[in-house]
Amino acid sequence: MNAVYEKLMKCYESVRERIDFVPEIALVLGSGLGDYGETIDVVATLDYHDIEGFPVSTVAGHKGRFIFGYVNGVPVVCMQGRVHYYEGYPITDVVLPTRLMKLMGAKVLFLTNAAGGLNYDFAAGDFMLITDHIMNFVPSPLIGENIDQLGTRFPDMSDVYKKDLQEIIKKSASDLGIKLQQGVYIQLTGPNFETPAEVRMCRTLGADAAGMSTAAEAVAANHMGMKVCGISCISNLGCGMTDTPLTHEEVSETADRVAGQFKQLVTESIVNIHKALNA
Repeated sequence: MNAVYEKLMKCYESVRERIDFVPEIALVLGSGLGDYGETIDVVATLDYHDIEGFPVSTVAGHKGRFIFGYVNGVPVVCMQGRVHYYEGYPITDVVLPTRLMKLMGAKVLFLTNAAGGLNYDFAAGDFMLITDHIMNFVPSPLIGENIDQLGTRFPDMSDVYKKDLQEIIKKSASDLGIKLQQGVYIQLTGPNFETPAEVRMCRTLGADAAGMSTAAEAVAANHMGMKVCGISCISNLGCGMTDTPLTHEEVSETADRVAGQFKQLVTESIVNIHKALNA
């Protein structure tokens, strides 16, 4: 058996020994949404350490567990703390949680993150609907022997962030009176922030926001046939776009400042996505 698939199935069996909950939507909680899991109707929690072979996040502030429960009646699984490529894990480990949530039953992957703004029309605290991504700077999670049980060898990438889900999120933001930018997300390796020259390069490539996660997860989910959507919280403008040096504290402060609106938007979007899926 393919070693990556074997590891995934061991993790799945380990989860199923403890949890029989079947989610409809998988939600990855980025910076600023870490405590969102406590606001839902929690049925069960599962620490990453308790899943055999599961990669564990080493980033401060990432709790490292799955939360199972309901958002206004919608069954969800939340990742409270994601795994990043810069932590030293192979890219297949970075996307293992995404694949695992699909095996649990999730039909939709809802990605969130804190990202640096590359578009001068953006400001710290804005939300950006992800319309597409660039991830040529990190390895594809599909490199290596294809896992036929998960998806095709050469998956189409023309519609990763589903247009119907984008429309639902835009309407949800409008109904709530929340300003929502739109743009292309670029995933870089991190953990260092980008240099001013790298920020200019990313803008030239057509990116509107930069981060250290998300795109690889979207690729893995798309490969497995999940519907994907995503929102970035613009935590700061990229290096060289202002006179202020970048710090992780600044990212966290901005994310925390707008966390209330972010939670509102995610909740409203989840409810409306559920309605569309079950119409």
